Amino acid sequence: MYKIIRKKVLNPTVVMMDIDAPLVARKAEAGQFIILRVDDAGERIPLTVAGYSREEGTVKIIFQVVGATTKKLSAKEEGEFICDFVGPLGRPTATEGLKKVCIVGGGVGCAIALPVAQKLHALGCEVHSIIGFRSKDLLILEDEFKSCSAKLTIMTDDGSYGEKGVVTAPLKEAIEAGEAYDEVIAIGPLVMMKFVVATTKPFGVKTTVSMNPIMIDGTGMCGGCRLTVGGETKFACVDGPDFDGFLVDFDEAMQRGSMYGEFERHAYEDTCNLFKEARENG
Repeated sequence: MYKIIRKKVLNPTVVMMDIDAPLVARKAEAGQFIILRVDDAGERIPLTVAGYSREEGTVKIIFQVVGATTKKLSAKEEGEFICDFVGPLGRPTATEGLKKVCIVGGGVGCAIALPVAQKLHALGCEVHSIIGFRSKDLLILEDEFKSCSAKLTIMTDDGSYGEKGVVTAPLKEAIEAGEAYDEVIAIGPLVMMKFVVATTKPFGVKTTVSMNPIMIDGTGMCGGCRLTVGGETKFACVDGPDFDGFLVDFDEAMQRGSMYGEFERHAYEDTCNLFKEARENG
């Protein structure tokens, strides 16, 4: 059992937790992920390591409430426990030798991008960050990005905060203005990463994307997280989650990612109804 040390609601649908998991914290690196179960009858879900403290023995997770499992997890409070917390899994993000990098994060993907930006900053890299959200109400981690970025640009779809528009607009402007990035690291919705790659590819700027498809066992045995990268089948849990964005078949990944959307919605609604009945019955 793994104790929830801290819990903070970042916006109406996103929650941050620090989990007491000293063995995971001892080895965790930016870009890796864990797989957890809320209870012994629950499903396994992957969540990226959003931070860690080797001294405290804690691992930070940030998740969006979109399905039944994340709904159950969000109902947990400080001092309560979750059943399983396994990791770190996957390959850490490659950060050595980079001198100037642009981090592009979208929505809750910013929780994955932040520890990468922090690691690069700690290594002396000049970090430019572009983070995007649908609206100001959904903004997360602004102060954290400010503290590790030489330049931070915030975009909102509706213009309610920062600049109005999509993340690719300031990225293209920066490259055209002569910013010589060693690499662009994009983390967010698949469609966002697809268009980031479409923006950088004509300029030949190396672009890494973080893929978090359907995962079950986290060891590559189930094949659920398979992707086509450079015409070859790869498994995000063991070969990634970071891949060369120029080589990823995003259309295939988006098609597979939407396969279980209807099932996820029904599971979420059933879980909400269970919570509602429990409150009504005391």
